[in-house]
Amino acid sequence: MRGTDLKPRIERFNAAERVAHWMVAICFLYSAFSGLSLWSHRFYWMAAVLGGGETVRAWHPIGGAMFAAALGVLFVKWARQMVLDRDDLAWLAVGHRYAMHEEEGVPESGRFNAGQKVLFWVQTAGALMLLVSGVVLWFPQAMPRALRLAAVFVHPLAAVVSLGAIIVHIYMSTLVVPGALRAMTKGWVRPGWAKAHHGKWYREVAGK
Repeated sequence: MRGTDLKPRIERFNAAERVAHWMVAICFLYSAFSGLSLWSHRFYWMAAVLGGGETVRAWHPIGGAMFAAALGVLFVKWARQMVLDRDDLAWLAVGHRYAMHEEEGVPESGRFNAGQKVLFWVQTAGALMLLVSGVVLWFPQAMPRALRLAAVFVHPLAAVVSLGAIIVHIYMSTLVVPGALRAMTKGWVRPGWAKAHHGKWYREVAGK
């Protein structure tokens, strides 16, 4: 408990998890915007905002590598908790109800719900594809022509999928599930929130 706020709190994410998460977010957004500025002349105005064309060309691959490294930290911390179980598959079948605030019949979730788990694996796969194809595009002179052509196709495709997943993630964590963003900024949630959105996890941490 802190200050005069005597309401109970449950730790949801520790400091290391929050720092790694926001590193992932910052590096991903930088890589996305700088990548868009390099991908199409329609988005080249973003390069001016980010320091100019030469700066963007130099730092885009570095930002991408930092994104992959930060996501790797979260992978080590969360991978075991992200395995989909039978309840998660049932959750996915009716997950649209959760998004519409109609949670009747939606199975209880553990620390992460099935949607968060799917996002985790989509972003992990996307990061791997972006990293491998990005290395090819970063050092094209050292790569065979076929590999370069494949990278030109794979890199933007993986970026679009990752961007789409992040947009859904932002929407869910800010508009659909109030309180979720606070969990990742302050690290804690109220017991009522935990019980409502992650019932199985709540019982684990509350010993009920």
